[in-house]
Amino acid sequence: MTGWISRWLAAASVAAILGTGCGYSEEEMQVQRDRVDQLTNALNALEQKHGGLQQEFDKLAAANSTLNDQLQRMGMSAEDSKRRESELKNLIEQLRDKERQDQARLATFRNMLERFNKMIQSGKLRVRIVRNRMVVELAENILFDSGKADLKPEGEEALTEVASVLASIGDRHFQIAGHTDDVPIKSRRFPSNWHLSTARAVTVTEFLAGHGVNSERLSAAGYAETQPVSSNDTPEGRAQNRRIEIVLMPNLDELPDLSALDTSK
Repeated sequence: MTGWISRWLAAASVAAILGTGCGYSEEEMQVQRDRVDQLTNALNALEQKHGGLQQEFDKLAAANSTLNDQLQRMGMSAEDSKRRESELKNLIEQLRDKERQDQARLATFRNMLERFNKMIQSGKLRVRIVRNRMVVELAENILFDSGKADLKPEGEEALTEVASVLASIGDRHFQIAGHTDDVPIKSRRFPSNWHLSTARAVTVTEFLAGHGVNSERLSAAGYAETQPVSSNDTPEGRAQNRRIEIVLMPNLDELPDLSALDTSK
């Protein structure tokens, strides 16, 4: 309400009072005048407050308009901005989930290293990280005689210790992988290094399953000479390539979601 309206109301009220002044004493008329002044002051205060609020509203409207102009120049609408913000929040939450998974995996790695420390120090096995997977490696000469797939007593003793550790990790799967050097083998039982490496992997897998490790969490694979860890040009290098690896497999929630590629839907 503008100032002239409040002044008009005040004047009208005074006129009304004065127009009937014959019925009022001077004291009563002064009371009425005071009431008119109070009303006028109250209206003026409301006008000032309204004017201040209007200025704030105008500032906010101008800021919003400026923001929308900036978004439009960037090729974005307010809806686009909200969608981007929502996508960013989802990405942050995914990163947090992955961080929690990574921390849990590291905790498992540390626990296994601590449990295997005695065997590592004695030279019975070594632990490596290959393609972000923990690999427990046992040399051939501890487990098998050359060209054989039957465990030696020393190998059974080592694998008994390994089994006690693996059995205590209840939420992981393990692949037992057999590897050879590049020297061909050709015997009645093993026509090739593929047969030898696979037979050794199966032998170790069966032993672990028989010593407390859940067989549903075990698998076996033979790689022959296809994945060397050292050169086959020296006896020492070939000895390193002849090995059994126990690979700690990733859980399903650690793998990327490939459902979008499923063509059967």
